[in-house]
Amino acid sequence: MTLASLIWYELKARPWTVVSNSLAILLGVAALVAIRHITVHSQQQVSKQLADLGANILILPKEASLQDYYAADKTADTIPEEYVSEIYLAGLTGVEQVSPRLNVATNLAGQEVTLTGILPQAELAAQASWQTTTLFSGPKAHEGCQKAKLSHSAGLETPDSLVINRSIEHLGAHEVVLGADIAAQGKYSVGDRFELFGERFKVLGVLPVTGTVDDARVFAHLHTVQRLSGSGAVCNAIEVIGCCEDAAGSLTPELRKLLPQAKVVTISQVVQTQVGVNRQLANTSWFIFGVLVLVGGAGLASAMATNVRERRREIGTLMALGATPWFVQRVFLGKAIVLGLCAGAVGSLAGVAAAFFAGPTWAGVKVYVLPETALLAVVVAVILAIVAAWWPSRVASQLDPCACFQET
Repeated sequence: MTLASLIWYELKARPWTVVSNSLAILLGVAALVAIRHITVHSQQQVSKQLADLGANILILPKEASLQDYYAADKTADTIPEEYVSEIYLAGLTGVEQVSPRLNVATNLAGQEVTLTGILPQAELAAQASWQTTTLFSGPKAHEGCQKAKLSHSAGLETPDSLVINRSIEHLGAHEVVLGADIAAQGKYSVGDRFELFGERFKVLGVLPVTGTVDDARVFAHLHTVQRLSGSGAVCNAIEVIGCCEDAAGSLTPELRKLLPQAKVVTISQVVQTQVGVNRQLANTSWFIFGVLVLVGGAGLASAMATNVRERRREIGTLMALGATPWFVQRVFLGKAIVLGLCAGAVGSLAGVAAAFFAGPTWAGVKVYVLPETALLAVVVAVILAIVAAWWPSRVASQLDPCACFQET
């Protein structure tokens, strides 16, 4: 018999033993791959948010959680919309843009969606123009920064500006902008109409894919969302885009002093919090993998040693027929390699599948396959199997055929 046929016979003769021996390794690989996929993509999303949003400041309810930026503005707690006017009336240096948001859950064509109310920048400028005459001037503004930049901007004209600038210039009372997932699932395009809260809305635009929870949101006029939800003049969060120097300096303390009943945080604080969570998840994944590797490796080594003891006569017969010690050792090592490959491959697939499901629902991120992570997991599984089987295979190769035949 050839080496390959002997290995196949070993695996085929004891299928349940094969499964039990490789289960711990499979679970360890699946846990590592799943958590690594989620943490890597979460870190990438945080980096993208930081790059896109710059030195943003969030004004949130006191009770809001800071686990991550996008979850923070989905809290049920609210703050008064009048905080927006207070910010403008204060004439703080470095405030370039303010965007209040209100999120409510609703149903669109049988699908649960988040309806996000936003206030167009054109209306904010109109409100501010009669509230203060000093809004667009001020000697304290740094070079390259503007004070309360509410004037018309070409960058805000298109719905895509919700992704780039976190705001939009114009949005009618019965117009909506759809996230990429909502548009794809409902097959909606610009100009289509549908009902929300019993009223008809027109699709003004569809956002490009962002890989965040914004893909599953419907954006409408803030005052319309307030009226339909019966929440009153409130919002869940106010985004303040400030000049980098001011946001990192005196602007945040000034906002905290101006709005003592709210929580004022910078995007750097939010990022640090999310990075800490990601680090904990990464450490947890390696810890789980390490435990399962030890358990799986010990279990596989014990099973291989038991297999050698039970099959001493067969090993002796094989050696009496001319098999060399190295050939016998390769039979058991080959079996371990197959077990490691199968456990690693199946574990990687299971981990990726779990990440695809848990990423959007649990961490709010879209997950894509990381080939290097999956390959590394398979390689580690194979190495673990070889290490676990090395000593039992060595023992098998050193058996004395005569002694094996004398055993009863």
